[in-house]
Amino acid sequence: MQRLPYVVVTNPHLNEVYDLYYTAFDTFRKVPEIKTLEDNDALCATIRSTLKAHLTVIPKLAMGILESAGLMDAKELDKFMNTILRSRISRRVIAEQHLALTDTFHAPWFSPGAKLSETDFIGEVFLKCVAKEVVERCGQAIRDIAQRAYGPDVAIPEIKIDGHLEANFPYILSHLEYIIGELLRNSVQAVVEKHQRYKEKVAAAGGKTDEIGPPPAIEVTICESQQHVIIRISDQGGGIQQDVLPYLWSFSKGPSSQQLLTNLGQVPKMAATMQELKVEGTSSEEAGTTVGKIQQKQQEQQQQQQQQQQQVKGIHNGNNFPGDPGYSNSLATLTSRPPNLRLGMGLPLSRVYAEYWAGSLALHSLEGYGVDAFLQISKLGNKNEQLTTRATMDAV
Repeated sequence: MQRLPYVVVTNPHLNEVYDLYYTAFDTFRKVPEIKTLEDNDALCATIRSTLKAHLTVIPKLAMGILESAGLMDAKELDKFMNTILRSRISRRVIAEQHLALTDTFHAPWFSPGAKLSETDFIGEVFLKCVAKEVVERCGQAIRDIAQRAYGPDVAIPEIKIDGHLEANFPYILSHLEYIIGELLRNSVQAVVEKHQRYKEKVAAAGGKTDEIGPPPAIEVTICESQQHVIIRISDQGGGIQQDVLPYLWSFSKGPSSQQLLTNLGQVPKMAATMQELKVEGTSSEEAGTTVGKIQQKQQEQQQQQQQQQQQVKGIHNGNNFPGDPGYSNSLATLTSRPPNLRLGMGLPLSRVYAEYWAGSLALHSLEGYGVDAFLQISKLGNKNEQLTTRATMDAV
């Protein structure tokens, strides 16, 4: 960040991010050598505190980039954003992996030297991510969010899955769920809004809207090979407008910057979880809901998710793991934001996470018809991950 132009790095949002990383560095350089389990527990407490403080980094970076759009070349801003996000992923993965391994060590069921089954986690890495199950879980969550946002009378498209339904691979579950969730969220939103526009057009022409069928289903195809798994998400939501395509993978969104800045400004500063919001323009029932009630509702949902993860991992209640209030996980909640809260960072951030693990993310749009999104996931261990070099990381 010190290599950015002075007028950019002094942006209040980017400056706040710089201060967060400087404080983290100053904190960890003072940590003494770890010699006992008690020393490690103290280190874990410091890590949790730091992870919680850094939950604001992504929205702050996005706001800083949008506000600096006219002060620096857009390609250079995107290069900086991609580099610092990869660096952030590296640090958080290491930190969360250490916490998860420590929690496993303290778990009452843990037995040193015991053979792991395919349903177990090694720290943060889930050894057997079944693509079909992840899509189903994310799909149901996205459909529930859309139903609450658009109202009970609005038809939500089904999500159909075909292909190699037994495909599985080791992966960090929170990363995969975020990418799949973002892609499905975009598809569901596009299909619902296109279907609603069609019904309004029919009604305006004097036609009968009750004779209109349900919206077309979103089709998810899973293809497995020896080296990778490809997940295609195909919708009939009308495609992407030509004036939006140039900014699709960019963090500096051109003409849409001001609206995105307004939306990002609604993100709670500390939690940085997009669902803890009261968004103007929602239904009357939602409009009467206080922010406190929204937060309570989301906390209840997080507790349910934690219980499910505990069942998968076999972790006894009371132990911390990614997603619990001990340090939380910014990815686990990004996809839960209301559909009308567009942030402009879902696709570029998803591609950063996909490419970090030697995968890829590509979109093919047919304007007026729909979009095909292709997520390629390399089976870990078969390829060197596309990590940013240490020199490049140090440069930011």
